Amino acid sequence: MTPLEESYLFCDRIARRRAKNFYHSFRLLPAHKRRAMCAVYAFMRECDDISDEPREGGPAASRQALEEWRRDLASALDGGAPGSLLWPAFTDAVRRFNIPGRLFHEMIDGVSSDLEPRDIRSFDELYRYCYLVASVAGLATIHVFGFTNPAAPELAEKCGVAFQLTNIIRDVKEDALAGRVYLPREDMDRFGVREGDLRSTTLSPALRDLLSFETRRAEQYFAASRPLVGMVDKDSRGALWALIEVYFRLLGKIKAHRFEVLSKRISLPAWQKAAIALRAAAGFTFH
Repeated sequence: MTPLEESYLFCDRIARRRAKNFYHSFRLLPAHKRRAMCAVYAFMRECDDISDEPREGGPAASRQALEEWRRDLASALDGGAPGSLLWPAFTDAVRRFNIPGRLFHEMIDGVSSDLEPRDIRSFDELYRYCYLVASVAGLATIHVFGFTNPAAPELAEKCGVAFQLTNIIRDVKEDALAGRVYLPREDMDRFGVREGDLRSTTLSPALRDLLSFETRRAEQYFAASRPLVGMVDKDSRGALWALIEVYFRLLGKIKAHRFEVLSKRISLPAWQKAAIALRAAAGFTFH
């Protein structure tokens, strides 16, 4: 086995084990695209793990580790050979699919921004955060999936915002307990929501109204990004439709549970994610 093959197998194992919302969709892709997506995912997963790993000295130590990872990224993109087993597959995927290297630096920027408590004042500020932690992944993804329509990157950006808004709504309590409040202060003030409401076990009427408002906002971004499915290569449309459908149904489930996200974590069961992938594989007509 060559070092490149070993690296791709390493990335595939990471994606299979940890890409809970994505791996079923990756399996719908042709082999060369699936391998590339696993390599991109392994990079993103490593970024998150570095920022989450407890380190002596707290956030400053994690920030130093991320900067070391950034230097490894720059070296790999310049043709170097940093130590991690994921780099050969990652750099091969970046080269094969012409993925802009800046996107991966922006991913590190997004992860780094979570090392300190967050207090987002406006939706414009939240949009920038969503771009860094989710839209850049969408932009890398459409390079692997293939596109020629110049509107595709803008729609991929909107799709990432929809995904991240869904995460924020679902994880509002978990994030608040960690000192990170992503709901814009301007929206909290408008609906009369206090920060303490986010840490409660009981959903206040004001917070329910705010989460309903943010859900409508996410739905608008989902609707705006739907045409992206028809813009990527035909061999990738099923995978993209399945990726979007998983998150859209998750948002719908949160809404159906009347935003009761403080007392339980709402998620889609594995069988439902698999069913979405099977529907795509069976020849669903993508528009």
